Amino acid sequence: MKKTILIIEDEPEMRRNLATILRLEKFNPVVAENGRVGVATALQEKPDLILCDVMMPELDGYGVLGQLRAEPVTKATPFIFLTAKGEKPDIRSGMNLGADDYLTKPVAKAELLAAIGSRLTRAAQAAVSEFKPDFDSAKPLQEAFGLTPRVAETLLWLAQGKTNGDIATILGISESTVKKHVLEIFESLHVETRTAACLQAVEVLSGGA
Repeated sequence: MKKTILIIEDEPEMRRNLATILRLEKFNPVVAENGRVGVATALQEKPDLILCDVMMPELDGYGVLGQLRAEPVTKATPFIFLTAKGEKPDIRSGMNLGADDYLTKPVAKAELLAAIGSRLTRAAQAAVSEFKPDFDSAKPLQEAFGLTPRVAETLLWLAQGKTNGDIATILGISESTVKKHVLEIFESLHVETRTAACLQAVEVLSGGA
């Protein structure tokens, strides 16, 4: 499933460039041309991450962050500030308000994607920690995702943070077989990373599906 990223930026060219980069990287970009529209869009779309300019008319980035941190649905949404070079002294105020990171414009593609990837991973890990999974049986995973018993067992151990080598030892199979099972898990769950697979598995094992 594509991750939705909200871009709140009042400069049309910057907004378009960021959206294009994200679209090419298989994200689902949603754009807002100012802070007020950004807040409304965030509450409606519930994005997985927000990129927000600091200096904007009507409602600046700090105002946006303050309003979104006060709303239950966006309280924990990863939030990255986009700043001009001369605004670094003000970043501390934003971080104190609850921002997760900041990028200096113009943003290099590699830096942008690295920051997004890092914050999405942390958010997924935090979400996993909030669940109370029951790791006693792989049966719920087998039924929820249509997996074979062996692949479901692989996912059960994957969700507990075990490496491929650990899983191979536990299940008495080769590491190459574990890798094949992991690829099958990715395909069945429509994910591309171990973190995303673990999140879905833990949700099921916590009775969330």
